[in-house]
Amino acid sequence: MFHKEGAKIIFITLLIVVAIIFLTDAFVDINWLRTLLYLFALVILVLVLQFFRNPTRVADNSDNHILAPVDGKVVVIEEVFEPEYFKDKRLMVSIFMSPINVHVTRYCVNGIVKYSKYHPGKYLVAWHPKASEENERTTVVINNRVYGEILYRQIAGALARRIVNYAQEGMRVVQGKDAGFIKFGSRVDIYLPLGTEINVKLGDKAIGNKTVISKKA
Repeated sequence: MFHKEGAKIIFITLLIVVAIIFLTDAFVDINWLRTLLYLFALVILVLVLQFFRNPTRVADNSDNHILAPVDGKVVVIEEVFEPEYFKDKRLMVSIFMSPINVHVTRYCVNGIVKYSKYHPGKYLVAWHPKASEENERTTVVINNRVYGEILYRQIAGALARRIVNYAQEGMRVVQGKDAGFIKFGSRVDIYLPLGTEINVKLGDKAIGNKTVISKKA
């Protein structure tokens, strides 16, 4: 299954691959070069298809836990000042997505969207300390019955050139449902109330809709 945001790119890629194969058959007589071009076309197709894959994952829906919104590596767990919405200190958990990770963003909690804003910006590498303030990004705040207001931020990386965000203010969202997509490398930061118990540690491999970031009894 592939994400709908990849439909256009997948279609264009298929056209390019077909063109490479057709032109190779028509104009290339050297066997080793023909084989190389076929493999090149196949690699392009596989890379694009794997990037836009969207595996079906049924979330264990509950207001008492926060699920990872994306696949990737937990690279930051620390108290930081959040300047855009809360304007105070929060506990931030950052998940970095490499180009080979699934790049679908899913809602990490149930609730009502209180805030949703897109910010144009730079394309620093996603792990850069200034990426969360200077890169292209979206900020979304969801009011959850148990945890209160939870903020997550989609951040473009050095290769990303488009962030897709489906959250709109006033929407009621369901944990685990599709919240958007970030194309070609990125990260997602989650801002939680201070004192929130965290169930992951630095270096953990998070799985969207499966890994529990925090849980309350």
